[in-house]
Amino acid sequence: MKIVRPFVKWAGGKNSLILQLTNFFPFELKDGIINKYVEPFVGGGAVLINILQKYDIKEAYAFDINIDLINCYNVIKENVDELIKELEIKEKEFIKLGSEDRQSYFYNIRKEYNSYKIKENELNIKRAGEFIFLNRTCFNGLYRVNKNGEFNVPCGKYKNPTICDSNNLRNLSYLIRNVVFQYGDYKKSEKYVDSNTFVYFDPPYRPLSITSGFTSYTKEDFNDENQKELANYFRKLDARNAKLMLSNSNPRNTNKDDSFFEDIYKGFNINEISAKRMINAKAKGRGEISELLITNYEEMNECIMENSTLKKVALS
Repeated sequence: MKIVRPFVKWAGGKNSLILQLTNFFPFELKDGIINKYVEPFVGGGAVLINILQKYDIKEAYAFDINIDLINCYNVIKENVDELIKELEIKEKEFIKLGSEDRQSYFYNIRKEYNSYKIKENELNIKRAGEFIFLNRTCFNGLYRVNKNGEFNVPCGKYKNPTICDSNNLRNLSYLIRNVVFQYGDYKKSEKYVDSNTFVYFDPPYRPLSITSGFTSYTKEDFNDENQKELANYFRKLDARNAKLMLSNSNPRNTNKDDSFFEDIYKGFNINEISAKRMINAKAKGRGEISELLITNYEEMNECIMENSTLKKVALS
């Protein structure tokens, strides 16, 4: 099978960090001792896809509070050929249009997409096609909704966007054939986690400044109280002896005295890795920063010891 890629562009996606993240995976996963994987914030699925391609995973569970994203995963899993037909039609119609007509086409699809909702456990091929089309043609590949839950990203200006990557979609469909995708928040993952589980958390990042966070992937926000609740959940799963890894922003990029994550994840290992900020609308706002990678285990990997700053949080 060819290398499978995420089917959507996703702000905060981990494609560019996969090599660094792999260095921090627990040896139990790499050695085949652990064969269950849980991802409570699946998003674009870069880590899930990477793990499924590299390791012998017997069970996998993925969750997200974006119901349309979960619908897409399940449509790709169950009805990929019908989805491809939908996307091929949209791609053919869109590509042949001039700039102004493309704008009209895009906003008509967006209006239709915002005119209705789908229900939990509903498998909606039409909706999945609209979701992927909008993701592939909107400005900066950004998924963002307003407080009413309406997708509000404007049309992008791509010359020849790939709206239907049929080969990748079919390969992805095969790869995720045994993954359980569920709509819901991260706490839904609890019943699937035991000592034979690797859990990777990629929650909405804590903004580095008041203006650095864009509106939302969903109409709900994820504030500091939510971050603290997640840290408590992390501790709850730690008590089950599962292997846990969590990504988040590093507040010290903008405030060297901000110890927010050191405080709420006290007792765990906090690693600092390099990342590029890619979702800022202004090019000068993009660039290399550091992110935090928090684990409940310590990997004595030579690459980690040489190339990252490992900060051990004192046990208390």
